[in-house]
Amino acid sequence: MRLIVNFTFVFLIFTMLSPCLTFAFDLDETVDDEIRKNYNDSKLVNDTGINTKNGNIKQTNMDADENLPDLPKILNAPIQAKQPDIKTSSNEKPPVKSIPYTGVNVKIKKGTVFRVYNSSAISDWQSKGSSVKFTLKNQQNGKGYTIPAWTTFNGEVIEVHQPQITCNGGLVAIHVYSMTYKGQTIPINAYVTRANEKKIFFNTIKGERTYIKTMWKKGNWGRSLFNKMLNLTINLGSGSSTLILSPFPLAYGTICLGANTLVSPITAFFSKGGHVSIPADSKFSLKLEEDIFID
Repeated sequence: MRLIVNFTFVFLIFTMLSPCLTFAFDLDETVDDEIRKNYNDSKLVNDTGINTKNGNIKQTNMDADENLPDLPKILNAPIQAKQPDIKTSSNEKPPVKSIPYTGVNVKIKKGTVFRVYNSSAISDWQSKGSSVKFTLKNQQNGKGYTIPAWTTFNGEVIEVHQPQITCNGGLVAIHVYSMTYKGQTIPINAYVTRANEKKIFFNTIKGERTYIKTMWKKGNWGRSLFNKMLNLTINLGSGSSTLILSPFPLAYGTICLGANTLVSPITAFFSKGGHVSIPADSKFSLKLEEDIFID
């Protein structure tokens, strides 16, 4: 009896659900028919990109219209996480990247000379690497360009030494590496040709070489003694009683003069020359060693 009741109960439930299942099957067939009308399902591509004609999935419709478009492909595009918006404070300014100056419009040719003045004193007491600044006080015009007054030129001491023995003077060599033009720093390559109204060779400002002058000074003692002995000889020779003694002072003075003349070149060799000392606001000439370009 219980078995009959259970069977009856199951049958009733199946009878109630059968319309729903039938409707689901009909809906599924309706969707398939709609797809077949608009697309060529013989070239069905699944979500992994495998064609049913060449893959393991069987073709579903052998009578599909070849003129219909293919089913759309489903791409497995990676899902990117949305980046959070980072708000910056209105008071914070983005960093400004400095752009080097690159003039291209006007060329200033190699060999151009600028008449400038040094801003500070230059001497052989400075150390290597010391900064040197020059100022163009008067506007300078050239072919297609004008360098305004008060343009500055920046350089550095690349070689320096104080006076040395053999009466060799001090030395200062300056390399000018940039020019401040209309607020922009332009790299240049220039050297000094005149310093304090004196011509400079090989970009080296030299102190006075004093060998000849020093040798002459070293011989002053012998000449002075000889003149004294000569005067004494003349005085002794003017008197009859001292005439016999007159040759001796002259002989002594002559010997001392000769010895001093021979020794003075040797003693002068071990002396030092003059210092390099140029006061501020002295005239200089700077000559370009390479072409430069400005706007």
